[in-house]
This record gives sequence, structure tokens and C-alpha cells, in this order.
Amino acid sequence: MYLVLIAWIYVAFMMAIAEATSPVGSLLGAAITFLLYGVLPMSVVGYIMGSPARRRALKAKEAEEREANSTANDRQDADEKAQSVAPNTHREASGHPIASVRKEP
Repeated sequence: MYLVLIAWIYVAFMMAIAEATSPVGSLLGAAITFLLYGVLPMSVVGYIMGSPARRRALKAKEAEEREANSTANDRQDADEKAQSVAPNTHREASGHPIASVRKEP
């Protein structure tokens, strides 16, 4: 992949030098030639050709995060089992879908 990018940049650089040294050329024309024929297209091609590597890196990062979260959840489950089983010690909802009924005073 990098060989193609380097070769094309070299060709665009040689085109820019030819334009700069030409009797009817200018340095501004050489800079525009190098940017429009070399840097801009190769940045797009490099971005497109590098997308599979970025995708693999993203999937690897997500897999590491999932593994870390599952390990943390396993430790949290073990800690919860080790604690007492007293009801409503953490001030959380009971988990029952029907609320308890209070008697009128």
C-alpha cells in the first residue's frame, strides 16, 4: 500500500519540478500541481486503503472492553453473593412489578 503512495507522490513531485523549471511555468503552478495531483488524491486513496486496518483496530478495542466489562461484572457478582442477603440494604427497588398496598390509618 505504501509503495503505491510513495511512487505517486514521487511522480507528482517530478511533475511539479518540471513545471517549476519550465520557461512558461511558475512556482505557484508547481505547488498547485503537487497538491492537486499528488497530495490530495493520495490522501484520499490512503484513507480508503487504510479503512480495513482501522476497522480491525476498532473491533479489537471493543473486544478488549467487552472482556474487561465481563471480568468486572463477574467480580461484582461474586462480591454481591458474598454480602448478606438482607432485604433492601442498598435502598433499591424491590423488583416486584406490583407495588405493596398500604393500609389506611
